[in-house]
Amino acid sequence: MKKRSFFLAIAAGLVISSVATVDAQAGYVPLPTTLNALLPSGSYTTVAGSETLTFSSFTYSASALPAGTPVPAASSIGVVSFISGKETGFGLTGTLSAAAGTMVDVSISYIVTAPTGQLLNDAVLITTGGNFGGTGQYSVSETLTNASTFAPITTLEGSLPGSPGAVKSFAGVSSILVSKDIFLLGGSQGVTLSVIDQGFSSLSVPEPTSMSLLGIGMTGFLVFRRFFKRTKIV
Repeated sequence: MKKRSFFLAIAAGLVISSVATVDAQAGYVPLPTTLNALLPSGSYTTVAGSETLTFSSFTYSASALPAGTPVPAASSIGVVSFISGKETGFGLTGTLSAAAGTMVDVSISYIVTAPTGQLLNDAVLITTGGNFGGTGQYSVSETLTNASTFAPITTLEGSLPGSPGAVKSFAGVSSILVSKDIFLLGGSQGVTLSVIDQGFSSLSVPEPTSMSLLGIGMTGFLVFRRFFKRTKIV
């Protein structure tokens, strides 16, 4: 995105306001809540849909141009459960916005972990926002990485103009590091991003006992076939 490159180039020569609010206690945080409550080390939340997923290790930072432009605080961003069909996750609510002629960049990351016996194999991103009929733009770009091996998995994006979201399937993993970059360009009338929904689905991992029984069954079947061929009457 050319305008995004322009934003980064300017940022190198200007003082950028930033915020990373941490003012809550660590441990389990029930939803709904605000993002700042999930930032302390050791904080986590769970969402029970078709499976119960755990979300932890949240980080947050924000910056804006020109210098002095207000940046959104983590305490102003709501976190609510998101469940749609087999997709389980959370939604970020409130209003991430950029006024006309300004630019705002927000980074959010977290780890999502599947329950024991499950592997995450699908992710969905849905965004909702508007530009009041002007030239404002936003993009939400995500990088998904295997949280255990740090191997890249896939990317998702929702944008205005463009598609508001994406769905991706991939090989199953037990936990994913999600790095979310939110960029807002105010344009002529400003731009808002009011909801970002994120969901995941998973598949069951066959238990070792089940796999062993399957192997024994297949071996027995092959032995029976050989015996049958030997004893067949011509």
